[in-house]
Amino acid sequence: MQRAALFRGGDAQMAAGDLGELLVPYMPTIRVPKSGDRVYKTECAFSYDSPDSEGGLYVCMNTFLGFGREHIERHYRKTGQCVYLHLKRHVIEKVPGASGGALPKRRNAKLFLDLEISSDLNSDDFEYEDEAKLVIFPDHYEISLPNIEELPALVTIACDALLSAKSPYRKQESDSWEEELQASKHAKTLVQLDNGVRIPPSGWKCSKCDLRENLWLNLTDGSVLCGKWFFDGSGGNGHAMEHYKETGYPLAVKLGTITPDGADVYSFDEEEPVLDPHIAKHLAHFGIDMLQMQVTENGLRDNDIKPRVSEWEVIQEAGVKLKPMYGPGYTGMKNLGNSCYLNAVMQAIFSIPEFQRAYVGNLPRIFDYSPLDPTQDFNTQMAKLGHGLLSGQYSKPPMKSELIEQVMKEEHKPQHNGISPRMFKAFISKGHPEFSSNRQQDAQEFFLHLINLVERNPVGSENPSDVFRFLVEERTQCCQSRKVRYTERVDYIMQLPVAMEAATNKDELIAYELKRREAEAARRPLPELVRAKIPFRACLQAFSEPSNVEDFWSSALQAKSAGVKTSRFASFPEYLVVQIKKFTFGLDWIPKKLDVSIDMPDFLDISHLRARGLQPGEEELPDIAPPIVIPDDPKALDIDESSVMQLAEMGFPLEACRKAVYYTGNLGAEVAFNWIIAHMEEPDFAEPLVAPAFGEVASSGAAALGAVGLDNQPPEEMVAMIISMGFQRNLAIQALKATNNNLERALDWIFSHPDPEEESDPALDTMDMENNANANILADTGSEGPRIKDGPGRYELFGFISHMGTSTMSGHYVCHLRKEGRWVIYNDLRVCASERPPKDLGYIYFYHRIPS
Repeated sequence: MQRAALFRGGDAQMAAGDLGELLVPYMPTIRVPKSGDRVYKTECAFSYDSPDSEGGLYVCMNTFLGFGREHIERHYRKTGQCVYLHLKRHVIEKVPGASGGALPKRRNAKLFLDLEISSDLNSDDFEYEDEAKLVIFPDHYEISLPNIEELPALVTIACDALLSAKSPYRKQESDSWEEELQASKHAKTLVQLDNGVRIPPSGWKCSKCDLRENLWLNLTDGSVLCGKWFFDGSGGNGHAMEHYKETGYPLAVKLGTITPDGADVYSFDEEEPVLDPHIAKHLAHFGIDMLQMQVTENGLRDNDIKPRVSEWEVIQEAGVKLKPMYGPGYTGMKNLGNSCYLNAVMQAIFSIPEFQRAYVGNLPRIFDYSPLDPTQDFNTQMAKLGHGLLSGQYSKPPMKSELIEQVMKEEHKPQHNGISPRMFKAFISKGHPEFSSNRQQDAQEFFLHLINLVERNPVGSENPSDVFRFLVEERTQCCQSRKVRYTERVDYIMQLPVAMEAATNKDELIAYELKRREAEAARRPLPELVRAKIPFRACLQAFSEPSNVEDFWSSALQAKSAGVKTSRFASFPEYLVVQIKKFTFGLDWIPKKLDVSIDMPDFLDISHLRARGLQPGEEELPDIAPPIVIPDDPKALDIDESSVMQLAEMGFPLEACRKAVYYTGNLGAEVAFNWIIAHMEEPDFAEPLVAPAFGEVASSGAAALGAVGLDNQPPEEMVAMIISMGFQRNLAIQALKATNNNLERALDWIFSHPDPEEESDPALDTMDMENNANANILADTGSEGPRIKDGPGRYELFGFISHMGTSTMSGHYVCHLRKEGRWVIYNDLRVCASERPPKDLGYIYFYHRIPS
């Protein structure tokens, strides 16, 4: 047999019978993709190699998984699959003609790979050429395609089906993030009328009905009109659609969605949301600068609007020339459409050595022992993402010598500028009603979701999420009897309230608010923004102050009474994550954000918040559970709305918060929070609460009432909740049995029994471990309780995530990290040295413990 060169055009061709004979042994392993098969022809399962990469991409003709050149041998050894379709995209530089223009030099005009066109290439200077060939392992025999006449019919059909298969990330649901927006056919040739229309920065209203919401700017004539039940489901009178029917002007942008990173564009002609690659130019036609207009010599902008110091400019360090950073640890991540929250969190996570060691340090072992479909394995995808960010393989600076060599060879080797976490996001958000959507999400909620997945998928003997875990001691006191109860719970984030009443510039704020209202009433440009300045010490003080316990039931009085609660640290974590509670709810139940500046310290000492336990002279509340009250109306819902609001302010769906509080028997936001963590991935997580009728069998309801499960086993819902707090399953069952399935008392029992007796049935434990999805959360936890890494309470700031926008439902996230002695800004694909890190405007802060 001859090697690959014999099969290429220009060389001797094998006879059709010879090709058929060559493929006969492998025919049983070659499959034709069906409608339900996922075909990964654009990205390697273990790396971010693609057909654009130097080695191209190998797609298995049996599993349809894609592999880069470094990983194809692993798949061959593990599965024995021999036939792969090799895909490669070449970038060719056009040859200048005699007149100075470029002449096409395309050998094959067909582009059959569904790949993005690199934005850093000028299409007038370069062209693309796609190449496909069959490769047979282990000898690497190559058969160039198309070769229809000589290949067996099954092989030809399989190759054609694979090449025409849709992306595995596309879904049928219209609200799915995987259904990517396509560029509008009108974007490039859009005609814009030179009618002198200029759009102000605020005060918009529909020109036909004075409606002030759901407004759309027509990109042809500048008309501002209301929408009607399209794109985002908002209501209106449909004047934007009527205008299109009258004029035929096809594209409109939604006012209020324009940011430096893009805007929501709708095509009336194509009847769907679209991308407008030229949106900046189209908006500039009407006086709108997406990147915020620069100040002119007279101190005013081009349209005479006074400049405002917006958080978009400050957080993204606009107006400052930032130096790009390249190499290991300086790799950007593509925004997949409102996925900046994921990008920011993952950049921070993989700046932590424990996560680097767990996933990147164990990468060979994780990859070698990955399942047959590594795209559906959490640890594999974490290792892949970590290696992509830390290896430097996808963050290389352009070299002058390389550019000269590429010009001489008339071939362009594209520089890998960042990675696209498409496969990671598809897996980690699978089944989650929020993260699988195309909507913006709360970075704090995603952080907790990620930690939950890390806990459930242990890698090695040490779980990297241990560095965030700490114990909170809660002291609850009955105001009438003065008796107290001490409980402990597991947490991962310190939530700091914003002490608005402690603002140091109250006079300026009052004056600004008056001017703002006057400007809105007169429809004048708004005054320069004044942001509330809040001392950090005031927020820390608000965290440590007692808070009222709503609907408190005193076991000392056997009745409801007034109660107060204070929280302290029973342990200090290795890494302290601090969330500033900037988000609250408006009267319309829409999350709003407090636009404040807080002087976050570089060095933080919270040693004074160390828990002290029961003090001399304090008397504990009796260990008596409140009576179960059967409602007169069996379907009536008794839900503690204050606990619901506390959870909703964290960013969780409102209906999920109501279910959490209901199914945990109104025991408080902390217990309900753990219920949320344990149920986040359920399909009906955010569905409305439907309470079962009294006496009806329902697992969640039974858990809330403390019902006994079959075979005298505690309800599975309650067991799962305790496991999600960081305890072993057998310990959770033992505690619930000892307290008659009272969840709050079971937690007290766990902390008061450091060495519980081993009384569980080993066979039953084995069955429970197999049947419970959370059984592996803390497989190596000792009976003393959850794993913690206690130490001194002194910390140093090394990173923070900032949010721009008015609520968690919109806006943009950016991450700043301190690396090698300087601050670096991670703004999706853009990674640059930070000149003015806005530490006072952050949303989530990351501190590392200072060694004693």
